[in-house]
Amino acid sequence: MHVPPYMLTALGMLFAVAPAVVWTTIARTRPVGFAVGGMLLAGAGLLIGVQQGRLDAPGPDAHLVFTALAPLIIACGAGLEGRHENPPSPHWTSRRNGAIGFLGTQFALTVAAGLLYALLISDGSEAPPSKALPSLPPGISLVDEGVSCGSGGCWRVATVTSEDGLSRPEIIRVLGLQRESCRTNGWLLDRRDLCVGATDNGKNVTLHAGLGY
Repeated sequence: MHVPPYMLTALGMLFAVAPAVVWTTIARTRPVGFAVGGMLLAGAGLLIGVQQGRLDAPGPDAHLVFTALAPLIIACGAGLEGRHENPPSPHWTSRRNGAIGFLGTQFALTVAAGLLYALLISDGSEAPPSKALPSLPPGISLVDEGVSCGSGGCWRVATVTSEDGLSRPEIIRVLGLQRESCRTNGWLLDRRDLCVGATDNGKNVTLHAGLGY
C-alpha cells in the first residue's frame, strides 16, 4: 500500500512531538515544566530535521535514541518537581501512569521497527543514497550518476570530470580519495561499512559508494 509523502511527514512530526505533549499532561511547576518541555521540543526539532533530510544522521538510530532519552528526561523532570511540590494527587498519579504506558509503547514500537529495519538491510541489495558520495568542489562537475548491482551487492556510482583541465589523478587527489575510505553507516542498528572510493576509468573519474559488512 502506497502512503502519501505528506502523511509520512505528518506521522513523523507527531512521533517527534508526542513526548512533549505527554509532558504537558504531568508537569506541575513552571520552571521545571518549561525547561523539560524546551528540551523535548529541541529534541523533536532535531529528529524532524533528520526525518526531512536536513540533518545528516541515520534515521532509525535517531528515532531509537530519541525514544530512549525522552522518557529519561521526563522522569528527571518529574523527580525534580517532586522535591519542591506537595505530594501528587491520585489524579496526577493516574495521568503519570498513562504517560508511562504511552512512552513505553512508543519505545517498544520503535525497537520493533528498528529490529525489522536491521533484518531488511541484511540482504545487501541496498545502494547508498547520493549524499554518500563526496561533495564536489568548484571546477569538478558531475557527468552522470546511477546505481550498479552485481553479485556482491549494489553501489552508488557517479562519473565526474574537471572543468579546469585537471588530470584524472589530480581529480582523485582533490577529492581526497587516493585510497578507499570506510566508516560505519549507522550508530546502533546499521553496523555496515560505508566505503567510498574513486577509480580512473581512462576517460573520466568514477566515484563509488557501497555498503557491506
